[in-house]
Amino acid sequence: MKFLSLIILAIGISFAANAQQFKKASLQASGLTCAMCQKATFEALASLPFVDKIDTDLDNTSFVLSFKPDVPVSIDAIKNKVEDAGFSVAKLVMTANFEGLNVKNDEHVSFAGSTLHFMDVKPQTLNGEKQLTVIDKDFVSNKQFKKFSTTTTMSCYQTGKMGDCCKPEGAKAANRIYHVTI
Repeated sequence: MKFLSLIILAIGISFAANAQQFKKASLQASGLTCAMCQKATFEALASLPFVDKIDTDLDNTSFVLSFKPDVPVSIDAIKNKVEDAGFSVAKLVMTANFEGLNVKNDEHVSFAGSTLHFMDVKPQTLNGEKQLTVIDKDFVSNKQFKKFSTTTTMSCYQTGKMGDCCKPEGAKAANRIYHVTI
C-alpha cells in the first residue's frame, strides 16, 4: 500500500511540475537579410538543450521555438544564441502554461525557475496558456524600453538584476529578473 501511495505521489508531482512552464516562444530577429542569415540563426537556436522544434517564417524573420517538456528554459540563452549568430532580438513572446498565478502591476512572481516582474498589467489570475512579451533591454527597441521605464520606479528594470526594491524571500540581489507584460 505504501508503494502504491508513493507512485501516486510521484505522478502527482510530475503533473504539477509540468503544469507551470514555458511551452514555446515566438522570436523576431532583426538584421537578417538573407537565407544564410536565417540559417545561421536557426542552427544557433537549434543547439539550445531545451528547444524541441523550430518553425520559421522567412517573410517576418521570425522563429517559433517549441520547448521540451520538463526542461528548464533560459530566456537569456535564447537572446545570446541570436547575438552569437550576429543578429539581435527585435521581439520575444513567451507562451506559458499557468495554473492560478496571481499577478499585479509592478510586482514580482516566481515562475518556472525564473523571477518575472509584471509591468503595465491589471491585477488578474493567470490560468491556461498565456503569452508574455519580454520587455527587457535587448528584447525591445530603445523607444519601447524608455516607454516601459516610465511605468516603474524599481531599479531592476534598468539593470535586469534584483535590487533591494524587489528581493523575494530568499533571493539574492544579483539574481536575474525578467520584465514582462501581457
